[in-house]
Amino acid sequence: MNKFIVGFIVVAMLGWVASVILTAVHFWAIPLIPADANLPGSMQVITSQWAYVGPVPLATIGAVYYIFMISLGALWLSTKNEFLERMLLPVTGLGFLASMGFVYLQLGVIGAICPFCMMSAAATTILLGIEIYVKVRGGAGTAPALNATVVWPAVFGATMLLTIFAMWTLTVLPLPGSGA
Repeated sequence: MNKFIVGFIVVAMLGWVASVILTAVHFWAIPLIPADANLPGSMQVITSQWAYVGPVPLATIGAVYYIFMISLGALWLSTKNEFLERMLLPVTGLGFLASMGFVYLQLGVIGAICPFCMMSAAATTILLGIEIYVKVRGGAGTAPALNATVVWPAVFGATMLLTIFAMWTLTVLPLPGSGA
C-alpha cells in the first residue's frame, strides 16, 4: 500500500506543477496581453470567463488543492490515520467532479484545450483512482507507517524542486508577447 500512497503524492506533485505553471501565466503573462488580442487554443481557455472565481484564477485554487493533497498524502503515509483516509476520498471526489466540469467547459463550451488543465484533470482522476484502490484493498493501514522524519523532508524537497522547474518552464513556453 505504501507504494500507492507514494504514487498518490507523486501524482499530486504533478498536478501541483501544472497548477503552478498556470498560476504564473495568470499573474505574469496574461497582464501583458493586449485586451483586443485574438488568442488561440490554450490561451483562449486560460483567459476565458470560466478561468476565474471572482478575481482568483482557478489555477491558483488548483495549486492550493494540490499542495493540500501533497500534505495530506505525506501525513497519510507517515501516520496511516483512518480518519484522514476517510476524509481524503470525498475531498478528491469533489476535485474529480470539478475537473470533469472544467473538461466539459473546454470541450463543449470554449472549444479549445489547455494541456496543463488536462494534466490537472488527469492527476485528479488518478488521485481518486488510487484512493479507491487503496480502500478496496483494505486501506492504508495494511502496511506500516513510514518514518515522518524521512517522508516530510523528501516531500518538501521534491515539491520545492518541482516548483523551481515550473517557474523555469515559463521561460520556454510560447506565451503571447514572450517571443518564444
